[in-house]
Amino acid sequence: MSGSMLIMVALAGIFLLLFLVIRTKLHAFVALLLVSLLVGIAAGMPLGEVINSIQNGMGGTLGFVAVVVGLGAMFGKMLEVSGGAERLAATMISKFGEDKAQWALGVTGFIVAIPVFFDVGFIILVPIVYGLARKTGKSLLHYGIPLLAGLAVTHSFIPPTPGPIAVAELVGAELGWVILFGVLAGIPAMILAGPVFGRFIGKKIHIAIPDYMELEEKEYDKELPSFGMITSLILIPLVLILLNTLSGVLLNEGNMVREILTFLGHPFVALTIATMLTFYLLGTKRGYSRQEVQDIATKALEPAGIIILVTGAGGVFKQVLIDSGVGDVLGEMMGDSALPPIVLAFLIATAVRVAQGSATVAMVTAAGLITPLLEMVGMTGPALGLIVIAIASGATVLSHVNDSGFWLVNRYFGMDVKDTLKSWTVMETIIGLTGFVVVLIISFFI
Repeated sequence: MSGSMLIMVALAGIFLLLFLVIRTKLHAFVALLLVSLLVGIAAGMPLGEVINSIQNGMGGTLGFVAVVVGLGAMFGKMLEVSGGAERLAATMISKFGEDKAQWALGVTGFIVAIPVFFDVGFIILVPIVYGLARKTGKSLLHYGIPLLAGLAVTHSFIPPTPGPIAVAELVGAELGWVILFGVLAGIPAMILAGPVFGRFIGKKIHIAIPDYMELEEKEYDKELPSFGMITSLILIPLVLILLNTLSGVLLNEGNMVREILTFLGHPFVALTIATMLTFYLLGTKRGYSRQEVQDIATKALEPAGIIILVTGAGGVFKQVLIDSGVGDVLGEMMGDSALPPIVLAFLIATAVRVAQGSATVAMVTAAGLITPLLEMVGMTGPALGLIVIAIASGATVLSHVNDSGFWLVNRYFGMDVKDTLKSWTVMETIIGLTGFVVVLIISFFI
């Protein structure tokens, strides 16, 4: 089949994927699998090879992603159940002072969203936003936007959250570089989209607590864990993974210290250590029975399962593109573009994000499409970490009415669609654009 026909097949597959997700409301997991099958057949692959590509794509992706996302979900659930998120918020507000509560909430969201899913972290912490708004008489957006910005930045940029984990695996990036660049891009993004924009939009739009959202403060049957314990537990896997990456740069191969750090800093080992410590320090040591800890861990895997399967289906789509030859043609076409790969990655993710709403689908689709180009140009090491953050940035911008996060914020803040677009959508766009600008600048030096 000619190159132009393969390009037509790829484009038809992308449009079909968007149609299935947007118009027919077919679940993204099924839609990705169906489109992968049809693209493989349309590209002229033998039927047996189409099945092999699906199996290899799913298995190759989930061999990594399922372990990391599963461990991360259990880790986050223990933090949620123990009240660790509330402890972080209370301590931060106490340290910063009420007049700088915006910064406290931004930093709290940034830390909490490392192990806890975005929507869960928001629902846990939104009563604190209500309390501050009630006490000061200021708009909910004055405090809510910084919290949302902190949560959204980490959710998009910093592993072990599922989005960057999925993209890192699909493009072959080391998690250490992703974490490092995610933090470097995330901090200015959180500041601009959080306290800075929150102060501005809070003056423009006054939002009071909705009558139907007068939530009672959650009570815990056990004393909340200490701030030091919670921050230590969250930082342990990140530090181990970063040490693994840095040891590969600073130490010679065969060095015993490097081998130990490589082992301990592998995401499997680092997250297993952190999760086991969480089970003990936030679970059994604080009075939970072993059965209760097991039940909490099992419950955590329910939302994680959906993310894992969608990511696996993204791996299938990528594998079919590569095995069918579509990927090579796409890579050559993008390689002939005047735009550098980091810009193409951002633009592809943005286009898919705006069209169908799901950040996860945007990330895995963009990663599948850009991977052949990355292999063609021989991009490796830190550069792949920058690509991951560029894709995550594109999948963050311009959240609107087809995104579940849009409606979550709309309901909890009691806003109409217009005000949600002015606040939430602009905040997400600031995050995505800031993250992209930072990694684009860094790319000139790497």
